[in-house]
Amino acid sequence: MKKIINQPENYVNEMLEGLYIAHPDLITYTNNDLRCLVTANKKEGKVGIATGGGSGHLPLFLGYVGKGMLDGCSVGDVFQSPSAEQMLAITKEIDSGAGVLYIYGNYNGDIFNFDMAAEMADFEEDIRVESVVAGEDVASAGPAAPGEKNTRRGVAGIFFVYKCAGAAADAMLDLDQVKAIAQKAAENVRTMGVALTPCIVPRVGKPGFELGEDEMEIGMGIHGETGIRRGRIEPADQIVEEMLDKIIADLPYVEGDEVDVLVNGLGATTLDEQYIVTRKINDVLSQKRIHVHKYYVGEYVTSLEMAGFSISLLKLDDELKKYMEAPAQTPFFVQL
Repeated sequence: MKKIINQPENYVNEMLEGLYIAHPDLITYTNNDLRCLVTANKKEGKVGIATGGGSGHLPLFLGYVGKGMLDGCSVGDVFQSPSAEQMLAITKEIDSGAGVLYIYGNYNGDIFNFDMAAEMADFEEDIRVESVVAGEDVASAGPAAPGEKNTRRGVAGIFFVYKCAGAAADAMLDLDQVKAIAQKAAENVRTMGVALTPCIVPRVGKPGFELGEDEMEIGMGIHGETGIRRGRIEPADQIVEEMLDKIIADLPYVEGDEVDVLVNGLGATTLDEQYIVTRKINDVLSQKRIHVHKYYVGEYVTSLEMAGFSISLLKLDDELKKYMEAPAQTPFFVQL
């Protein structure tokens, strides 16, 4: 294992210390706990928005706390859920009387702890909490029938949910309205990824799975969850076509739709490669007469040093477009 770290057990806290040093104008922490990260610019009367999850995915989750997006984030160990007590501490800190919305990925540990935190916030603090669970990974499950539980993993598309919900809260909409915007965004985004290499959790010290030098896996999750197909590495255009075919058919996205597109590097994929991918995405969507409102290209949700990328499409209407265009400033995302 080659990583620029000190002791593996100090990995997360030392990373957080560095973040607080670098961005004191945007973030701080509460409850005397480095892992209870909150905005340094609390806006009174606004719906608070909180998230949380395991470390190792920077800039997800904590990197989107700031102005115009999230207000707090509970930070777990690498690939592990934070505790309900940490989430409760954040909820108390960011509440300003308008209630709090939780937005988090569709993983059992997160669901259990966030639900427990919401119950404690209601019972102990009289804080109303609502939740939106993001699960948009096309590779992890088929479409859920009406009324059925969504079994899809939450992956990079949660960025769009954060952005829309954060802008709605910043516009001083009430909790029910902010939740409705977040839910709409979550229902209109689809994602698929491809992995070329494994990653190494610092405390473990060895790869969590193996991929051959000439192999890739379409649909692999951000923790190394099994994808839908493993095979030889193919040219970028061929990979993009396969992924987009599945993404577009899933919602489905159709001729005349307007979308925002996220091209997301998983940690060890160069920007050069990401823009090669972007070029092909634009070609495919143009042929299908799906209009792109804006591209977001870079590392938005990583998996330590995993090589690969994901593609996310958000289907827009006038309301979602307005909130995607709103200004925001966080340690890892700035839009003027």
